Amino acid sequence: MGNVGPAFLASGASVILAGVKPGSPALRLSPARAAAFDVLLRVECEASYASELLHSRTCAGLTALDHALATELVMGVLRWRSLLDSEIAAYSAQPLARLDLEVLSALRLGAYQLQWLTRIPARASIHESVELVKRARKRSAAAFVNAVLRKFAAAVPRGKTGTVNTIGGASPEGLAATSAHPAWLVERWAKAYGPEAAFHICRHNQSVPVTTIRLRHPDAEARLRSEGVELAPGALLSSARRVVAGDIVRTSVFKDGLCIIQDEASQLVAALVGRGPRILDCCAAPGGKTAAIADINPQTQLVAVELHPHRARLLQRLIGWRHRGDENESAQVSVVAADARNLPFTAKFDRVLADVPCSGTGTLSRNPEIKWRLAQEDLGDLQVRQAGILRSAMARVSAGGRVIYSTCSLEKEENEEVVERCLSSDSSFRMIDCRAELARLKEEGKVTWQDIASLAHGPYLRTLPGVHPCDGFFAAILQAVS
Repeated sequence: MGNVGPAFLASGASVILAGVKPGSPALRLSPARAAAFDVLLRVECEASYASELLHSRTCAGLTALDHALATELVMGVLRWRSLLDSEIAAYSAQPLARLDLEVLSALRLGAYQLQWLTRIPARASIHESVELVKRARKRSAAAFVNAVLRKFAAAVPRGKTGTVNTIGGASPEGLAATSAHPAWLVERWAKAYGPEAAFHICRHNQSVPVTTIRLRHPDAEARLRSEGVELAPGALLSSARRVVAGDIVRTSVFKDGLCIIQDEASQLVAALVGRGPRILDCCAAPGGKTAAIADINPQTQLVAVELHPHRARLLQRLIGWRHRGDENESAQVSVVAADARNLPFTAKFDRVLADVPCSGTGTLSRNPEIKWRLAQEDLGDLQVRQAGILRSAMARVSAGGRVIYSTCSLEKEENEEVVERCLSSDSSFRMIDCRAELARLKEEGKVTWQDIASLAHGPYLRTLPGVHPCDGFFAAILQAVS
């Protein structure tokens, strides 16, 4: 995040800079702010994910500049929501809990711009928040929004950097307050990983994550560069590239499926699956790991299971791309819409990936809304479902085969406890130490990260956002011994 540059200004505030005064009929509501407002409302009302909405039909008509500003506004508000709310409350005559969601969302958008986006004039931020309230048919609240934001603008210094620079007095409560996180989450991380790691996790969550891709074709990198995309080597894996500049999703390389946007920790989990003639991916959508497994195993029979039919159809389109001219050298992928807890077949597989639905607390930089909707009691419900999927996966492994269990969660209830619970009830499996597999991948030149030991927590793979240059992932490898 941080200050908005000229490109952002061109998309939303140019009429203000041209000298049109607030309230003038010539001043229209910018498409970027209107889209951001709509996305924020849907995130709250429909439990949708902002990252998906920003790439859906809601924002399809935006120019590249407008889309960039809408993304900045949405993600900024979601990352800093609790801090924004505490500051707005100081200038509101009404308790925030009593405000309509449309009014509160407009206030958050205005406050975020006033405090963080210093190149957008204050009058533009205030005026458009007022117009958003009117557009939402809450005209009676327009004067209230105007008054609150004017007080806010007069009292709150502009120019926040949008980063967490201090550990908040070294207490989890202080860190939670200054980094806009629920205290219960920060307390858990400090206890599990130590206060320094908790600080790095929170700071990472409040920053714009690096876009990382996995190359699927030998010509992909050169073609991306020819289309104006600047790349740097991945931090963990030789197959990964970090996007330094350029819009990857607008390139023909991305549209043709020659590269996939995929975090390096996610790529690493797929690498741990390894090779086998028959592979099952239990919870396959959106398909990044499925495609990686297929690319690693060009002659395998791969079955990809997804619970929701519409996501299964999207998955089919993703993995339908063939990276070689001869289809005989490509993985044979079958997509099945089914519940992974009750798989509709009895076949056995050499490798099974159970990348289970989880809380997603390792991906808060990309999905900040999670921290505001997740409750501690949700973890127990998730564990029951995850254990059901892992047991089902274990039942589909042939003798000597392996199950790779993974999540993008930092919480023990979804990780170690699930694995230990399932192992305790099935003596036909043993744990494989992930460190040995990581060492093998490094020897093969696939892993480039030097400190292999830091990627493991006991026998498990464990990456921590901010500590490692990627999302937070967990993985365990279980081998069928009989």
